[in-house]
Amino acid sequence: MTDTPALDLRHVRDVADVRQTIIDIHLEVRCQDFGLTAPFYSAERFGERLDGHASAAGWEAVIAYDQGEPAGFAYGVPLGPTSRWWTAMITPLPDGYTEETGRRTFALNEIVVRKNWRGTGASRRIHDELLSGRREERVTLLVNPLPSDGKVPALYERWGYETIGQQQPFSDSPVFTAMTRNLSS
Repeated sequence: MTDTPALDLRHVRDVADVRQTIIDIHLEVRCQDFGLTAPFYSAERFGERLDGHASAAGWEAVIAYDQGEPAGFAYGVPLGPTSRWWTAMITPLPDGYTEETGRRTFALNEIVVRKNWRGTGASRRIHDELLSGRREERVTLLVNPLPSDGKVPALYERWGYETIGQQQPFSDSPVFTAMTRNLSS
């Protein structure tokens, strides 16, 4: 890992302020860098998901800037009692695991870091900043294990996440590895 850059980590609660920045980074990283060209990764489909996530109560993002240039972002939302997050699980979960109150689970919907900042600790700083001060008991995320040959799920395991199964949230999405960790970790 190279030296961690001095990042300006900005919390955002209004997607209108950063929507295009988030979409541009998504397209650069997912589509250009990782070659993910399925319609699920298109600007239109990602924009729809972003708008849906950002319309939920409690949505928050952290955008990292390095000397004014956006380096990456993460965003998520607390899961409320009517959340559909767990309905797409392929793997059965224990009784009570999927019960949500709005204060039990924070869903980390996206974390994306541009190429020049990968391997610098930037992703961990963005992640930790987004989760700092959260009141939920746990955090969950989905990761596509294929583009990185399993490196990204292994990174999350080093951060304390555990695999709980597989999920396919959209008919055109990949099958993701679902992971959780306690927020006290």
